[in-house]
Amino acid sequence: MLEALLSAGFLRKALGAMARDLGKHRGHPPKTRDAAAAGADLPHGNDEPVAATALPAPASVTPSMAQFLEIKAAHPDCLLFYRMGDFYELFFDDAIAAAQALGIVLTKRGKHLGNDIPMCGVPVHRADEYLQRLIRHGFRVAVCEQLEDPLAARKRGSKAVVHRAVVRLVTPGTLTEDSLLDAKVRNYLTAVFDGPSSAAHQCQQLALASLDISTGEFEVGEVPAADLPGEIVRLAPSEVIAADRLLANANVRQWIATAGATATPVAGPSFDSLAGQRLLKARLGVADLQAFGAFSRGELAAIGALLKYVELTQIGKAPCLRPPRRATPANRLVIDAASRASLELLRSLSGDRDGSLLHAIDRTVTGAGARELAARLSAPLRDAAAIAARLDTVGFLFDNETLRGDLRGALRAAPDVARARSRLALQRGGPRDLSAVRDGLATASRCARLLGEGAGGIGLPDGLAGLHQRLAQSSGELADLLTRALVDDPGHHRRDGGFVRSGFRPDLDAARTLRDDSRKVMAQLEAKYLEETAIKSLKVRHNNILGFYVEVPAAQAKPLLSGPLALIFRHRQTMAGALRFATEELVATESRIVTSADRALALEQEVFAELAAAVARHGQALGEVAAALGELDCEAGLAEVAAEQDYVRPLLDDGPTFEIRGGRHAVVEQALKAANCGAFIANDCVLAAVHPQSPKDSDEVSRARLWLVTGPNMAGKSTFLRQNALIAVLAQMGSFVPARSAAIGIVDRLFSRVGAADDLARGRSTFMVEMVETAAILNQATDRSLVILDEIGRGTATFDGLSIAWAVVEHLHEVNRCRALFATHYHELTALADRMAEVANVTMEVREWRDEIVFLHRVKRGAADRSYGIQVGKLAGLPKAVTMRAAEVLTLLEKTQGKAPDGEALLADLPLFAAARPASAMPAAHPPSPVEEALATISPDELTPKAALEALYRLKELAASNK
Repeated sequence: MLEALLSAGFLRKALGAMARDLGKHRGHPPKTRDAAAAGADLPHGNDEPVAATALPAPASVTPSMAQFLEIKAAHPDCLLFYRMGDFYELFFDDAIAAAQALGIVLTKRGKHLGNDIPMCGVPVHRADEYLQRLIRHGFRVAVCEQLEDPLAARKRGSKAVVHRAVVRLVTPGTLTEDSLLDAKVRNYLTAVFDGPSSAAHQCQQLALASLDISTGEFEVGEVPAADLPGEIVRLAPSEVIAADRLLANANVRQWIATAGATATPVAGPSFDSLAGQRLLKARLGVADLQAFGAFSRGELAAIGALLKYVELTQIGKAPCLRPPRRATPANRLVIDAASRASLELLRSLSGDRDGSLLHAIDRTVTGAGARELAARLSAPLRDAAAIAARLDTVGFLFDNETLRGDLRGALRAAPDVARARSRLALQRGGPRDLSAVRDGLATASRCARLLGEGAGGIGLPDGLAGLHQRLAQSSGELADLLTRALVDDPGHHRRDGGFVRSGFRPDLDAARTLRDDSRKVMAQLEAKYLEETAIKSLKVRHNNILGFYVEVPAAQAKPLLSGPLALIFRHRQTMAGALRFATEELVATESRIVTSADRALALEQEVFAELAAAVARHGQALGEVAAALGELDCEAGLAEVAAEQDYVRPLLDDGPTFEIRGGRHAVVEQALKAANCGAFIANDCVLAAVHPQSPKDSDEVSRARLWLVTGPNMAGKSTFLRQNALIAVLAQMGSFVPARSAAIGIVDRLFSRVGAADDLARGRSTFMVEMVETAAILNQATDRSLVILDEIGRGTATFDGLSIAWAVVEHLHEVNRCRALFATHYHELTALADRMAEVANVTMEVREWRDEIVFLHRVKRGAADRSYGIQVGKLAGLPKAVTMRAAEVLTLLEKTQGKAPDGEALLADLPLFAAARPASAMPAAHPPSPVEEALATISPDELTPKAALEALYRLKELAASNK
């Protein structure tokens, strides 16, 4: 929207004129102004709405307008929040765009070279609210602050302007305020680098560097180009920066938009590997990066662009960074974008958190814990030893209910230390952030003590012992300093003061005493003046214009205007019904009071700066404490949900087996419990079993790597497919799983093609989307992958679809050789079980009763011979005439026995709309029988027992005579 407005030239003409005429003002002091000096050329206030009009090229500009245009010219791609007193005001095209996005009034006030200046504004104290809305609309905002007091500017001359400068660029990926962020979600800024000549390579690698400046979390890795969509969705960044040539690719832009991120182009030279290496060393404070891993040139280039962008948007302020964590396909389970959406890992298909797997397993009690849980669920591991370490920790807390409860109780009091630390580092923090660090350190100390006491004789598992060590090393010195310095519940803003504890600074206590006793001092002075003047209505009052003054009613003021009292009381102001006076003693007392208040506030600002510097010195240690608290909360939450929902520990190894006994769908099971709809029906899934157990029916097909799943709609095929994929995800993220037992060979890639959707924005029909996703599976799945496919080939003609499905099964079996669940309504495919050694048939069990079907939701060996589509249509509420007609059509079609029917002959047998056969379209109504007529005359409520028995005999006689 902003680019379109700028293209109209409204502001561009003013900027061009400014470039011609600004030279004459270069000798002035910094180009700034205060609210009082706004005059007519930079308006503020609310007037009638105004429409945008072209601004004629000016011949000259005033110093104040030159200041605004100069700052705006430096940030043409941003809305400029221009501080004027208690408002941030926007002018010209910025005002037009912001007013439309925010739904606020667009006004005009004053003129610039004969043209009205469009303007809108927002109060400073509500700026965060409006910033959030502008960011959601895709805008970038430059925040321009007053950097000196207006009184100081006036000392330079009556026309001098207050020094102003942009202190921050607000973009979606650089937010730090709690009011602008979701406590449970990371806010990644991601840089993507594809290399200057990578387009010529089929297997190009793209480097990604991601940073959450609100916490310091830093992640780096490389992925093949084919995996970029899934990687962007996994990272879920708020903003993606990339070179123009990469963003020129429509597919890349679409993937970024699908992930909900804003795409920001940056100059290609920003992606400099040498600069990235230098910047990273400087930010981490090291001379060599070997301790953090071997970074490729592409990764260093992405890091360089990322850190330069952060430096640009933060105007030189440096956020806290944790050491970068490497994330590559080699150390985690790869899940593509379509599969993530299909499995509803973090969000349901509607986009809500409710209904997702994350919502079902989230029992965390802190924002940091929730973010850690989401990160683990997004990137399950592939290293069996690392997974086992996580499971050991969850298992220990699962077995120690008391310890788990105590830890969760302690963690509930833990604030978000990481985000508080980051705001303090960026000089946006307040007293509440200092108290968050203090309280976080106290929570860390308590959790460390609980873990030490809970270790017992056998000690803690390695993962939990590591957390214990990190928590125990929290800085006691910093915690003690913050405890002594801060009150228990400080305010939000440092400008308000009152956050330093009494007794911490003696000079501050002295200033506060004088400040806080002002009322008492003035009350004593008022009593003295009452006694001296004998005027009972005399009052000592205060306002922002006169300060303290003595006020008496006009009728009683005469003694103070003459005689000896006139030498003491100096007349200052006459009001309608009163006169106001001052005395030398009152002025001197006021001066001491005013000075003490200012000095007390200044001393508190000094204390804040000292405490913030102390936090900065312990920045890395605080980052470790914050991360350890989040990890502990995540582990304890997983143990809690395992105990609550009866999950079991999975066994993972590098073998081929996928053996789930009594598996359940975590989300559906909880939804059934919440709705009181009965228990979830558990099912086994045993693929490529080396030593199958004997009691279960599925063991007869357990050596197969590919199961063909048949059965009617609504019987639970899709649920069965998804639950096994979700169990694999949960197991490899280090969680217990909803099953009676689970033994899983590590999965390298997980694919899910379940459900139907089109992509009209990219010109893809539902069937085309299905084929694209299927192609990705067949091209990328390996013998270590797990694939679930549902209804392949259903979007085209019957024989085309059957042929495609047949060929896909053969390819999965012969080429990919992966573990797979393939649900289908093409019953002809079940013949493949007899032709392929590692294909088996299973079906969803149903029962027929009185022309209806009952879904048992159990998986059993064998194949379904019918799909029961008409019965499902009845359950869905199709009109009876439609289902009856469908049954007739089905009967005639089945006579072809799978052969292609002759069209003309079929139409002759099925005159769908012929008037000659109304009975088949709608059954004719029959007249009531004698029994029905007799029943209509009976009123059951009026019958005696004897009369009811007689009526029953009469009905039997009528029924017998009517045969």
